[in-house]
Amino acid sequence: MSAPTGHDGLRARKKQRTRSALVEAGLDLFLRHGYDATTVDEIAAAVEVSPRTFFRYFAGKEDIALAKGAELDEQIVTAFLDAPAGEPPLPALRRAVLSMVRDSASTEGVPNFLRLQHLINRTPSLLAGSLRRSSETQHRIAEEIGRRHGVDAARDLRPHVLVGVVFTGLHLGLEAMCADPRRDLDRLVDLVGRAVDLASAGVPDRWGDQPDSW
Repeated sequence: MSAPTGHDGLRARKKQRTRSALVEAGLDLFLRHGYDATTVDEIAAAVEVSPRTFFRYFAGKEDIALAKGAELDEQIVTAFLDAPAGEPPLPALRRAVLSMVRDSASTEGVPNFLRLQHLINRTPSLLAGSLRRSSETQHRIAEEIGRRHGVDAARDLRPHVLVGVVFTGLHLGLEAMCADPRRDLDRLVDLVGRAVDLASAGVPDRWGDQPDSW
């Protein structure tokens, strides 16, 4: 399908700009004032739109907080899909995760990147939503691993276990960095990388055709 052009293209770009502005304004307010203390009206006012317009884009402020996490997940998926099809899945996924961490923390700044992670981890409703989204992303990646390596991910647990331990390492590394007084990008990437390596220490780079080949 071709990209929208003319009036339709202009309208689509305007909608995307409004959506992005709402996300950025919401995250800024959450980080400055706290998630619970921030209202939809305040987010809408920061972008100079009405609450009614806000609800055309998002069902509520939870969607704002989780939108950035969804973008980060998509970065991991995209980076993994760009890996050569024959590359073992563990190093390919590890590299995709670390690429996301480095690129996102560089763009957002390490303090803001970590503050958002801390906000989600300390807000039960956001943590639940983040875990649901992460589970969906992990399932997508496991299915792609199965497709690439000739195993049925619906019956073979190995792709799901591999993805699960890598994402566990990612989350543990981010939590550890949130408690670290340093806000250094290289330290962040190193800590996440070491956490992923520890979590996946028992996972082989390659497997045979049979599920019991581990």
